[in-house]
Amino acid sequence: MKQHDLHIYNSLTKTKEKFTPIHEGAVGMYVCGPTVYSNVHLGNCRTFLSFDLVFRYLKHLGYKVRYVRNITDAGHLENDGESGEDPILRKARIEQLEPMEVVQRYTVDFHTTMAKFNAHPPSIEPTATGHIIEQIQIVEKIIEEGFAYETNGSVYFDVLKFNKTYEYGKLSGRNLEDMIANTRELSAQTDKKNPQDFALWKKAEPQHIMRWPSPWSDGFPGWHLECTAMSTKYLGDNFDIHGGGMDLKFPHHECEIAQAEACNHISPVNYWMHANMLTLNGKKMSKSTGNFILPDNMFTGENDILSKPFSPTVTKFFMYQAHYRSILDFSSEALEASEKGFNRLMDAYRMLDNTETSEKTSLDITSWRKSCYDAMNDDFNSPILIAHLFEAVKFINALKEGKETISTEELKLLKQTMHDFLFDVLGLQNVAGENSQDGEKLTGAVELLIELRNQARANKDFATSDKIRDQLAEKGIQLKDGKEGTTFQLFNNV
Repeated sequence: MKQHDLHIYNSLTKTKEKFTPIHEGAVGMYVCGPTVYSNVHLGNCRTFLSFDLVFRYLKHLGYKVRYVRNITDAGHLENDGESGEDPILRKARIEQLEPMEVVQRYTVDFHTTMAKFNAHPPSIEPTATGHIIEQIQIVEKIIEEGFAYETNGSVYFDVLKFNKTYEYGKLSGRNLEDMIANTRELSAQTDKKNPQDFALWKKAEPQHIMRWPSPWSDGFPGWHLECTAMSTKYLGDNFDIHGGGMDLKFPHHECEIAQAEACNHISPVNYWMHANMLTLNGKKMSKSTGNFILPDNMFTGENDILSKPFSPTVTKFFMYQAHYRSILDFSSEALEASEKGFNRLMDAYRMLDNTETSEKTSLDITSWRKSCYDAMNDDFNSPILIAHLFEAVKFINALKEGKETISTEELKLLKQTMHDFLFDVLGLQNVAGENSQDGEKLTGAVELLIELRNQARANKDFATSDKIRDQLAEKGIQLKDGKEGTTFQLFNNV
């Protein structure tokens, strides 16, 4: 396995730490997946693409990675509150479907969308409904340990009692005494002892369709319980990395820690990672507020936000131009700039196939390659990596112009490094080669037009020559006349 000095920002300690896996050469990683009651929006996609990058890079370094990402298909009350409506059931009621029809439809949509982004599927994708038994067993264990209580068929986690032995709030940096001071008095309707307590199991009201038998009632698990059950089942009581969106840090991940420590008496996760949000018009993308855009609407251009369609790989490249822990604002201008940059990268990479070599190399490729790894080893810093890839673009263009030189061996190393980071690590797609048959047909047609244009120029028929060039340009195909003849490249009209 390649030895690299990888450091990860740990949300728990709030510092960058050298990554040392529990088991040498292997990594266990859990990421909170989608609640499947609607189409996945771009804000959700950014989180999953951030961890796709982590997954890809760890595998690139030679680790055997078990990546577990759940599907939340067991409805829970919004924000795990005492009231409100389960979003899966609400969708089922509005569309007159069975809850599992809703779940199936939007799970398929999620998978389809992530495939368009060329994201790797996880090693295991467990569902909440497939692990009800494990969730009930955890509730029983927490009750047995004295950190939960049952009231009227529901079971709650006793946060105040837990906090006497452990520390509730250490991930989010919240102080329990401050939380208590800022909480209103409990209403008469609640079964909780304290406002901070959270549901492990809820007794189902008569209208609640999704329900399962348990020792306490026919009901459904609390929101936080499924992730504790599935992460520990597939990765063990203590595993390497747990990821999710920044908005899950409290209460979801805080409650996960409490549940696991109450059960197993050890910290469940060594490195907590949180991806930041994608904003639209300066506000968080959210299904509940309607401030969001669906990926397919972006790919087809069927929206009122963007000036034109953008491909999945350009959208992904745009996201990776910001660090995963940074807020990224979404705009047409930013995407257009990313598209131009992406096209420059792909053009330069394709140029390597026809690059002439010499005895000496004027750029230290080994040092440049190390800088690419240094960027990714610094908490998966994709924007710095991309900056280094653009340094290579300048060098490749200079090679084409004869201003720089490269040896055969160094050219091979440059091309391999570009390939590794563009396609294996970032998971981008060489758009011109996405459909090779169509690409070959297009190339043949354009080459025929270039030949006709060359004949027109030889006959001094410049009107026909210019007409071919201009009409190809209108279709997004730019001709370039050079010493070795005429070449073409695709570009995007705005």
